[in-house]
Amino acid sequence: MRLLTRTRTALTAVVLAALTLSGCSLLGDDGGKPSSAGHAKAGADPSGGGNNDIPYDVTPLLKPAKKYYGATLAGAPNSLKPVEAYTAMTGKKPNLLEYYAAWGDGFDASGVRAAWKEGALTLMSWEPFDTTLADIAAGKSDAYLKKYATAVRKLNLPVVIDFADEFNGHWEKWGTKYVTPQQFVAAWRHIHDTFTDVGASNVIWAWAPNIINPVKNIQLKPYYPGDAYVDWVGFVGYWTIDQDNAFSSVFGPTIDEVRTFTKKPMLLLETAAMAGERRRADIRNLFAGVEADDNMLGFIWFNQKKRADWRLEASPLALKEFKRLAADDRFGFDVRKP
Repeated sequence: MRLLTRTRTALTAVVLAALTLSGCSLLGDDGGKPSSAGHAKAGADPSGGGNNDIPYDVTPLLKPAKKYYGATLAGAPNSLKPVEAYTAMTGKKPNLLEYYAAWGDGFDASGVRAAWKEGALTLMSWEPFDTTLADIAAGKSDAYLKKYATAVRKLNLPVVIDFADEFNGHWEKWGTKYVTPQQFVAAWRHIHDTFTDVGASNVIWAWAPNIINPVKNIQLKPYYPGDAYVDWVGFVGYWTIDQDNAFSSVFGPTIDEVRTFTKKPMLLLETAAMAGERRRADIRNLFAGVEADDNMLGFIWFNQKKRADWRLEASPLALKEFKRLAADDRFGFDVRKP
C-alpha cells in the first residue's frame, strides 16, 4: 500500500550501424511502443537528428543485465536539481525517475528528454482522479488520449507508464470500492491499444498492484490485462514498523500470487522504509531481496515526506547504510547503453 502517500522487433545490425555513422546518438524525442508484445522497432535518438519515423526499440531496457536504481524526488524530472542532490547524498545517480501525473495533464516531454540526457529513464504514474475507468474504456477521453499518445510517439524516447496503480486497494478513486476488475482491464487495454494505433511503441507498460498484505481478500488475476498488454509487474509496498521486515514477508506473498498467472519481470515500483531504529535493517533487506531474484529488475525509493518522512536524509545512519549498499556495481547503469 502506498501506506502513507496519496501514478520489437529490432532492426538489423546494418540499419543500426548506418544510424550510428550518420551521427545519431541514443537520445530521443519520443516514440511509441505498446508492451513488449507490441514489437517495437529499433530507432535512433531523435534529439540527435536521427530518423524519427523509426520507433525507439525498448527491448534492451525490459530486462537489462544490471538493476534499476530508481527514486521519486519532488520536482523531478521537470527539474534535475533534486536528482543532483540525491546523487550527492547517496553516491550514485538514479537511472529511473518516477513522477506522478493526473489524467488530463499534458505529457512532460522536456522532463523526459532532460532525464534521458542524464542517463535516466522516466516512469510516469498516471492517476485518473477526474474521470472514471468506465468512461476511459468507452472512449470518452479519446481526444485527450490520442493527443497524449501522439506526443509520446513524437518524442521517440523510452517511457514507462504505470496506469492506475494500487487498483487492488480500497483507498484510491480507481480502487475496489469504485471499479470492477472488468472495468480496469477494459480501460487499460483501451489506453494501450490507442498508443499502439498511433505507433507509440516506445512505451514500457508497468502494471502495479499494491502488495496484497493489507488486502488479502482481493485476487489480482482478474485485474491483469494479459501478457500482450504488460511489460513489467511493478509492486507498491513499504516497510513499516508494524510488520515483519523480511523481504519475503513484505513482498513474497504478492510475488507468489503474481507468478501463478504471469512470468513478466518485476520491479519494486514504489518502496521505502519507515524511519526508526529498524530502518538500516530494512534497507539491507531491500537490497538483498532485489539482488537475490534475477527477475527483480530493481527498485524506486520514494524519497519524499508525505504523512511520514520516507526521505533517506531523515535517518543519517540508515542513509550511510543505503549509500554503502548502493555502491554495488549491480545497481545502476546508463539507460542509453543498457
